[in-house]
Amino acid sequence: MSLLDEILVYNEKFVEEEEYEKYKAGKLPEKRMVVLSCMDTRLVELLPKSMNFKNGDAKVIKTAGAVVSHPFGSAMRSIMVAVYELNADEVFVVGHHDCGMSSINSEKMVGKMKDRGITEETIETVENSGIHLENWLRGFDSVEESVKNSVEIIRNHPLLPANIPVHGLVISPETGKLDKVVDGYEFLK
Repeated sequence: MSLLDEILVYNEKFVEEEEYEKYKAGKLPEKRMVVLSCMDTRLVELLPKSMNFKNGDAKVIKTAGAVVSHPFGSAMRSIMVAVYELNADEVFVVGHHDCGMSSINSEKMVGKMKDRGITEETIETVENSGIHLENWLRGFDSVEESVKNSVEIIRNHPLLPANIPVHGLVISPETGKLDKVVDGYEFLK
């Protein structure tokens, strides 16, 4: 059975047994917060539990490394939607120790693309279109510095209200322990 079929078979039972009832929540976040975190699988359940929020409490945005790579990219757009349309009053950027983005090598990744059938011509076309793959695929050396950088991009965004605190945290994917990197309240004084 394919993964898709497995999911659909499970989903049919999930709906028939009304399992969705325990996950019902409103559209607006109860805790009025938006969290930008990494897409690491270890954080799927650990992050909300460690931050004491449940389904319906927060808007959660996931990117590789919890990175805002462009001030007008999709991650920032999602944060703006959370603030202006979904009543989020605080932003949390949560990176994590042992993040795969700290070991990303853009040259090796381009090599893996080629190994999986992306042609050199396609790579050249992308790069000749103004996309510098080395920068676009860049990782980071320090998760703390990466979190600070994303916080700065968000906090200094010209369209974000000045009264929105933007916090930076780093979580242990093993224990859920949170380390404060940026206290967003300090910038509101």
